[in-house]
This record gives sequence, C-alpha cells and structure tokens, in this order.
Amino acid sequence: MNKSLILVTYYWPPAGGPGVQRWLKFIKYLSHYNYDITVVIPENPDYPVVDSSLNSDVPENISIIKVPIAEPSRWLGKLSRKRTKKLQRGILDKQPSWKEKIALFIRGNFFIPDARIGWKNRVVKELRDRVNDSSIIITTGPPHSVHLVGLELKRMLSQFKWIADFRDPWTTIGYHKSLRLTRIARRKHESLEQKVLDACDHLLVTSEHTKQEFATKTHTPIRVITNGFDRAVNSMTQQPPGAFTMSHIGTLLSDRNPHVLWQVLLELTQENELFKSHFKLVLAGNVSDEILKSIKDYNLDPYLENHGYVKHDVAYSLMKATQLLLLIEIDSKDTQAIVPGKLFEYLASRRPIIALGPSNAEIKTRVEKAKAGSFFTYDAKQDLKNYILSRFNDYLENKNTGIDATDIEQFHRKNLTHSLNQLVKEVWE
Repeated sequence: MNKSLILVTYYWPPAGGPGVQRWLKFIKYLSHYNYDITVVIPENPDYPVVDSSLNSDVPENISIIKVPIAEPSRWLGKLSRKRTKKLQRGILDKQPSWKEKIALFIRGNFFIPDARIGWKNRVVKELRDRVNDSSIIITTGPPHSVHLVGLELKRMLSQFKWIADFRDPWTTIGYHKSLRLTRIARRKHESLEQKVLDACDHLLVTSEHTKQEFATKTHTPIRVITNGFDRAVNSMTQQPPGAFTMSHIGTLLSDRNPHVLWQVLLELTQENELFKSHFKLVLAGNVSDEILKSIKDYNLDPYLENHGYVKHDVAYSLMKATQLLLLIEIDSKDTQAIVPGKLFEYLASRRPIIALGPSNAEIKTRVEKAKAGSFFTYDAKQDLKNYILSRFNDYLENKNTGIDATDIEQFHRKNLTHSLNQLVKEVWE
C-alpha cells in the first residue's frame, strides 16, 4: 500500500508569481516516487497574478481536490479594486490612502492570521474522512492560515503525520508592521504561530535564519530545504550582446526602494558619458508606484525598460540577457532571514548578481558562498559604485562573462526534492 501524501496549498497553477513555484516543482518530482499524492487547492481563488504556462508542470498522476473559498479581496475590492490587487501582490505604499489604511486595518485585525482564514473549515471538512495512519499532510504558507488546517486536523485526529512548510516567517515578517495590528491581534498571531510550531511533527523552512528563529520557540525538529530552479544551468559564459543592462526580476516593494543604488546610477550617468550611452535599467514584475517615482526623481526614467509582470520563461530569458542582476531586500533586521526564490533562478542564469540588504542577511551568505556576485549594505555607496564601474569596464572590453558559480546543481528542484523525500520518509518512521 502506497503512503498517502496530501499537500494543502493556496497557490497552484494558474497562479503566477513566486508563491506557486516551490510546491509545484516539489510535486512534479515527488510524483516519480511511490506516493499517492493529493493536492488540495482553492476552487475559485482570486490570484493577484496568473501564469497559465505553469499548468504544464502539473503531473497527471496526482489527485487534485478543489475546495471553494470565499475571498474577502472581492468585497474589499469595492473600496478600490486597483489598490486591493496591490495589497494582494504585497505592494504596500509607504503613504497609503485612507482607503488603503482601512483595508490594511481590516486585513490585519479581522482576518487572523490572514484573509484566507475562512477556507480552513471547508478544507478540514473535506479531509477529515480521508486522513488515516498512512497519511502525511503538508501545509505550506503563507498564507499561514493554511497551517491551521493541519492544526485542526491534529486536534481531531492523531494517526497522521504533519509537516508545516514556512516559505516565509510568520510573526517576524516585515509586512506585519504595516498591518496596523492591535495588541490583541498581535498576541493572537503569536499564539497561533506557537500552536502550529508545537503541534506539527516536523517544520520545513527555506533559510537558516528562520530555522534559528523557530529553534528558539519550539522543540519540534526543523529542516532547511531552500527554494531552487528547474532548468538546465545556463551554459553561456560569454557576455550577452546589447546594452549594459541592470535587471531586477520580480516584485519590487516600496520598502525595497534602494535610494543608494539610484544615487550611484545617477552619478555614473552624469560623470561618465560612456556609461550614459550604454546603460539600461530593466524591471520585470510588479513594481510599486513609489519605486517608479524614485526612478523618475533620480532622472533615470530615460534609461528604464519596465516590462511589468511577465511569464516565468520570459523572466528567465531576461535574466540570461542581462549584464548585472539586482537582488534587493528591505534594509531591516526583520528581513535577514528572507531568501527570495529568484536568487536560485539568478544562479542558474550564471549572470553576476548585485545584492543589497541588511547586515548579516542570509542572501549575503548565499551569494558569496556561490561566488555569484557581490553583496552591499545600504550604507556602502562608494563600494557599490566602484563595483558597478568595474563591471562596466569589463563590459566595454567584452569581459563581463558568466560567473563560475559553485555547487549550483544542489539547488536544482530535482535534487531538492530528493532531500524532501528523505525527510518525508524520516517523519513516517
């Protein structure tokens, strides 16, 4: 009899964006192992972005259960549909309108831990008669309300095993400060997080920082399995043709506004005629209005090529065609644990990376260990400027070649799934 593996996830094709990638790829490769796999997803979700091309990665030999969900975003959208979509994408402006303030307050204090909390009871009802002693349930968040499915089933039943996967932290994630939480709401978040951490059989996280954080809160075993990439590593080592492009691929939030980078680029375009004539700034993904305004304020808009949200394959093509890839994290202690999924796609493209973030950020360790580029804090303006100028001089001599990154293959989704399979077997034993 095959073991039953049940994944509960909010994000699933045709959802686009980073939230869908991790478990879509895990299930793709787990389907080759000896499991009966069921994926539980929303029947009628209100995804902020859609990428139908990802449907091709869904294995045919798995079962999919669609459970109806009542999305508050639909009626919150009556306040402002455009702004509601921005909130869903994680784009929080530093100076929100009164409508956004209302939406944030409602989101933070009336829907705990998040706006998908209403889905929990329907999923529990669907699964309670399906779970047995040969079952393992995996919940993945955010949205962290998905973990409450596992928590409720553990309260009702005891014979199954439960792995809780945290793609991002819960109470320490940066945007919690933007939700205008009351003291009662904050304590409820902390209480629910603690219950999940203690009740699951194993915790799965994407970074060492998150592992260290959770280890101070619970005795539940914790395993790190990072995000990754699912394609052949780029074999092109020569410099891509065209302009001296610096590209950021993915969502760029208001709090990630890298003023130090815009200052450096402004100075370089003013001081260096060759740089001015060759430079191009490429953005692909959802970008906040504040970021676009800053680019204009720094007189960089003539160099901007803004693609907006693009499909996954297009995003990767843009990575391979760039001279420098930008990896930008919020300058806050709260973001030290964040390792964006795009980092691993960046590694597969083998193009040099400029990473910006707080001191002791895990992205610094990842980039430097892979020898994939350079990391800078937000106060390292001159070092950043010198590095960009050095890469530009290499570009002029056609020497801005692909990075000789080390140990990239360990981040291939197939290899990461092998590690996941080992964890699943350990949890069952």
